[in-house]
Amino acid sequence: MTIKKNTSQAVVSAEKVNKAEIAQKTTRSKPLKDLKQTQAPAVIAKKSLGDKTSDPDKTPGLDKKITNREFKLLLKPEGLDRRSRIMQLSSLLVAFCQKSGVEFFHLDNANTGLRNVFFYDTPGEHFRRNNLILRVRESRQNVWVDDWCEVTLKCRAHTLKDSLRYSPKSAGPHKVRLRLKEEILRGDGLGTTRMIYSNNAILDTVPLDSVFDRTLQSVIDFFPDLKKLEAAPELPVQIVGGRTNKVLEACLPLGNLVFGDGVQAHCDVGIWMRSVGDPIIGELAFSYRVNDENRGDLQAHKKADKFFKQLQLAIGDWLASGTTKTALVYGRPE
Repeated sequence: MTIKKNTSQAVVSAEKVNKAEIAQKTTRSKPLKDLKQTQAPAVIAKKSLGDKTSDPDKTPGLDKKITNREFKLLLKPEGLDRRSRIMQLSSLLVAFCQKSGVEFFHLDNANTGLRNVFFYDTPGEHFRRNNLILRVRESRQNVWVDDWCEVTLKCRAHTLKDSLRYSPKSAGPHKVRLRLKEEILRGDGLGTTRMIYSNNAILDTVPLDSVFDRTLQSVIDFFPDLKKLEAAPELPVQIVGGRTNKVLEACLPLGNLVFGDGVQAHCDVGIWMRSVGDPIIGELAFSYRVNDENRGDLQAHKKADKFFKQLQLAIGDWLASGTTKTALVYGRPE
């Protein structure tokens, strides 16, 4: 398993939507089999890469805190369990790159990775209501699950400020990768965009048998800033939707997109399935790192933005409505 001209109206709208979601009455999450695709809220970010700002921590373009940019499009699930269908999508992508003047380096011998994906939350969804996502990925080798898993805590919100409300830093002995991502999604219509910001801590090699002991306190032991939730530490933490709500994810790298000398994006297709041969949703995504060398390359960033908008029009029949894959698990948009 982002951009138009910034206006104060868009920021106010985004904050209102975020507050409205937090204020929603808490409900138990439903198993995936009972879920329908959720429609994205009418929030379209209108931030321009070229906008000037008086914030000393920002440069014209991308905020200095941003480490990654990710562009994501949800795909209709029909036929995504067939490799020929994925190859058809890949061919469309290659043809669109040629038309758009974007170099594409195809990965001919890429292997499809398999992993189980599931999410933890309290019965009252304290994480979800505070823009927090606790995800576990179990890698698989054919039918076998590895003894190690990836644990990710992210604070994901409609504004950069809100995404920094909680620190995902880990206090444990495990190696951690910190990422602050600008995620660019499809807006309300084809050829439009909206943004969310995701503040991540990713633990790569956590022993599967010692992830959590099923209480909030055990999660706080991993991520101390969660004590700011002011929830009882003995609250149970469980898999969202129940243990049968684990998702089987197949991920196939397609190639690399070149938007500039220092801006090259990895492109892949992810497919969520209830079981082999039963797709739930797909995602076509491309992403790249942002660093001091390429942060100021506004031409390349804008080229990626334009490519993303026009790609939606080129493969519109493939696209599904909705926000994120995570929203399908919880049954409501982010």
